[in-house]
Amino acid sequence: MKPLNVAVLGCGSVGSQVVRLLTEQAGDLAARVGAPVHLVGVAVRRIDAPREVDVPDGLLTTDAAGLVARDDVDVVVEVIGGIEPARALILSALEYGASVVTANKALLAEDGPTLFEAAEKAGRDLYYEAAVAGAIPILRPLRESLAGDRVTRVLGIVNGTTNFILDKMDTTGAGFEEALEEAQDLGYAEADPTADVEGFDAAAKAAILASLAFHSRVTAADVHREGITDVTAADIASAAQMGSVVKLLAIAELAGDGVSVRVHPAMIPRSHPLASVREAFNAVFVESDAAGQLMFYGPGAGGAPTASAVLGDLVSVARNRLGETRGAGESSYADRVVLPMGETRTRYHIAVDVDDRAGVLAEIATAFAQEDVSIQTLRQEGRGADAQLVVVSHDATDAQLSRTVERLRGLSCVREVSSVMRVEGMAE
Repeated sequence: MKPLNVAVLGCGSVGSQVVRLLTEQAGDLAARVGAPVHLVGVAVRRIDAPREVDVPDGLLTTDAAGLVARDDVDVVVEVIGGIEPARALILSALEYGASVVTANKALLAEDGPTLFEAAEKAGRDLYYEAAVAGAIPILRPLRESLAGDRVTRVLGIVNGTTNFILDKMDTTGAGFEEALEEAQDLGYAEADPTADVEGFDAAAKAAILASLAFHSRVTAADVHREGITDVTAADIASAAQMGSVVKLLAIAELAGDGVSVRVHPAMIPRSHPLASVREAFNAVFVESDAAGQLMFYGPGAGGAPTASAVLGDLVSVARNRLGETRGAGESSYADRVVLPMGETRTRYHIAVDVDDRAGVLAEIATAFAQEDVSIQTLRQEGRGADAQLVVVSHDATDAQLSRTVERLRGLSCVREVSSVMRVEGMAE
């Protein structure tokens, strides 16, 4: 049978592993696809750069645009990352008749509709399982396995760097800077960790998850984003006293006729399945009407795990090419509005340093009542100059809770609102 020709754009940590698997497992891939799979080119910036694998002679090229324009290329794998030139190369590949497999979460979250429309026009596939949570199969279950169900909520730990940092803060008592330094020493965090610790990476993934789960177009700009740089050892300790841990969560959920999509640190009880996700691992917790609760867990990054997801997409796309058909494309029929964060219903954990005198509890309770926010639990820690009240609210809009915090800051009995963090996964 005529072989299917594959071109790879990028040969970094992921691209090199894609090349390795394509060459080492050529026989198995041919059996799974139903035809030989031939690697016909690998586009790189520099031919002479050191690489993790030996690329077969004659395949390296610096002419990425020329490679995707070849009329004998059936599938283009894009693992360059970033917005440009990746977007232009993907659009060109589709225009010239190739199907595309990409791991580019940033591009999909910023301009996915343009890519999906180009794939639809060309009659080709655009697959992107590797864009979220590395080797964990989460996008295909949302797109296909749960297509007959109604997903109501997706709750995930989708950034390994931040999970490693928060896990070390919880298990060793380290501060943020100390835990970040260890993550960098071990290669879990970049020299410039901004994309991870400020939540940009997780926000892009949250947008992709929400788009699939709720059949609506969601971009990274729609996602409310907060990072973990302000999480303190005191926050971690306070969570521990409640039997909870702090995680950076990507949350997408139905809210009336709209959807709420957000990324922020939150306290979750240690009994919740996500609380046991340690080190740099990822996990996504899905809730739906019929299937109930499902959890997907595994390595969320790294060259080989991410390449595994790329190859899974490659096999699916190749089978579709042989069968002269297409897989599922974009589903945006629901067209739900993304709610602003202020309208999102959530819960707060608030630590308040107060004067230790009569009447303080009444003043605090009044501040909550004035914004129609109910208190679930309230406890006092310390006495005298060290007196602190710790309050966990019932469910309310984020705007109500934010106004409550501002009221607390204006009270004469409050010396400082020392910590504010959202709470997820606890029973009302």
